[in-house]
Amino acid sequence: MAKYLVIVESPAKVKTIKKFLGANYEVVASNGHVRDLPKSTMGIDFENDYEPKYITIRGKGEKLAELRRYVKNADKVFLATDPDREGEAISWHLFFALKLDAKKTSRISFNEITKPAVKEALKHPRKIDMGLVDAQQARRVLDRMVGYSISPLLWMKIKRGLSAGRVQSVALRMLCDREEEINAFIPQEYWDMDAILKQKNKEFTVSFYGDQNGKIEINGKEQLDEIIKKTKNCKFIVDQVKKGSRSRKAPIPFTTSTMQQEASKALNFSTQKTMRVAQQLYEGVEIKGRGSIGLITYLRTDSTRVSDTAEMQVKDFINDTYGETYYSNGANNKKSDKKIQDAHEAIRPTDVSLTPEKIKDQLPRDLFRLYQLIWKRFVASRMGTAVYETTTVKVAAGDYLFNASTSKLSFDGFMKVYTEADNEKVVTNNVVAKMEKGQELEFVRFEENQHFTQPPAHFTEAALVKAMEEQGIGRPSTYAPTITTIIGRRYVTKEKKNLYVTELGEAVNNVMKTAFSVIVDTAFTANMESLLDAVEEGSIEWKTVIRNFYPDLEESVKEAEQKLEKIHIADEESDEICEECGRRMVIKYGPHGRFLACPGFPECRNTKPYLEKVGVPCPKCGGDVVFRMTRKGRRYYGCINSPDCDFMSWQKPSVEKCPQCGGYMVEKGNKLACADPNCGYVREMSK
Repeated sequence: MAKYLVIVESPAKVKTIKKFLGANYEVVASNGHVRDLPKSTMGIDFENDYEPKYITIRGKGEKLAELRRYVKNADKVFLATDPDREGEAISWHLFFALKLDAKKTSRISFNEITKPAVKEALKHPRKIDMGLVDAQQARRVLDRMVGYSISPLLWMKIKRGLSAGRVQSVALRMLCDREEEINAFIPQEYWDMDAILKQKNKEFTVSFYGDQNGKIEINGKEQLDEIIKKTKNCKFIVDQVKKGSRSRKAPIPFTTSTMQQEASKALNFSTQKTMRVAQQLYEGVEIKGRGSIGLITYLRTDSTRVSDTAEMQVKDFINDTYGETYYSNGANNKKSDKKIQDAHEAIRPTDVSLTPEKIKDQLPRDLFRLYQLIWKRFVASRMGTAVYETTTVKVAAGDYLFNASTSKLSFDGFMKVYTEADNEKVVTNNVVAKMEKGQELEFVRFEENQHFTQPPAHFTEAALVKAMEEQGIGRPSTYAPTITTIIGRRYVTKEKKNLYVTELGEAVNNVMKTAFSVIVDTAFTANMESLLDAVEEGSIEWKTVIRNFYPDLEESVKEAEQKLEKIHIADEESDEICEECGRRMVIKYGPHGRFLACPGFPECRNTKPYLEKVGVPCPKCGGDVVFRMTRKGRRYYGCINSPDCDFMSWQKPSVEKCPQCGGYMVEKGNKLACADPNCGYVREMSK
């Protein structure tokens, strides 16, 4: 019998895929990349037409030796890394690192980790796609050039340890530009006015609209008082009744970007967490009666395309479960954009019959919530339009008009299954729905409210991903790492859901805008992404992109070294007082995270751990509760007075006491629960 070797990226896939294949198949994992550019140098041979100098990644020697032993015993090798540029590049690096024989080596790829998909992929082996590989090489070399050329300049002009990146610097620029908009915003006063009317002893509200010539904005109290004066003693008569309908189209299936946005809004997941949980769902989860199976298709995609097989499955499921009137093929809901690579399908469940309810008890909470979101979104995308019956009424009072409207859902369509997190709620008012033209209404009172226009909102992670996608900056695989990097570098801080630029972030952005305006230009970065797509398609040679880019970068760096002045960034002060010299300690950033240091260095060298307070008193001694870390790196909540106080909790404690037993409560998702399991008190958290 022939012996076949299948090499995948992740160990999590090994168990899932091995189950699908026979005894003559061996499945092993490379654990990601095995070769990369060296960390200590630029790793690019400028004398040899920008040739990258790849080396074996430190610590991967043993893994490669293990893979070589498997290769030696195999008659044929299948490289089955992820179906994208990065995965193609990993296969290419494996080919050279393992010195594989081209005659007995093939590349296979699959969009989902299911038995039919894997078996089908094995029937259609192919060569490594050098278009994909070269696009990844071009991105890697470009990013290395930017990072290793500009980061030392930031060290010189601001402080050591900073970094610049081709995409992360543009994302930072977008955040800084929004911050400037907010700071420069001047609020404008405006008023709104409602009239409370009565019909058959039932009160309802109509809002001021304007007059017969159109809408009127109320910009001050004097204007408002004048309108009230002219309408107060007038009769309120129904002037116009318009019956109609409006529809709400089904949403398109998830792409990486829209999944990250919706998971942020609906589940409060960060982009990083969304991708981590989705990766687990893709690689395989243990399901009773089925073993380990991939529950969703590939998670890095900008396409909304769906395979014919999946289309037929979801059609049968909807017809059988909800009825034929609910099915629609989603033909009008396809996403069309020149920036889309369309390399994969949309993100969808691999088996639509595996409903969230069937596997709820077998999935950890986060996996279940994201799977449910993906499943509902996909099924909804193939369902009919939701239809509302609408009534719009205009009420005349003298020369002015007030309006009211009401909607009633006449066909729920896709909303039978799914509604988006920010979907506006429909208000049904039966009084308005039954009004007739010429009808006189009883006036009760006016209600007026002063408002001021609001500045643009701070970016959230979801909003930043949406803006990056719209402007063509980055690709599905880069959104989450980009945001994680700028937060990790302390250029941006996250409070609740909002992203705020730090003083350090502003300094870095100012240097980048002054010295490298082209690199942080959104149009330039979007164009670079288009060039990388052209490399993938084979219409541009990848080194042509590098040859055109590097000389200008090199010149900008030399000019910046001479012209830019040094910027001083003060360390963040803490409330802690140095026991040795009495100075207020500052928060420093080391290789293992934050710590407290005395600003009197080198005279005073006192340092100690930085304990982040969570704003809750210790239930045992009243001291501050802080984040702590176990030896294995798991976070927990402990008392700042440890070891004198032994309080610890895996869940965040609440300031509220349990109304049943008087003990402390902890936060569990959106619920508050008594920490004493024998008590069992649980309630919803107030928003």
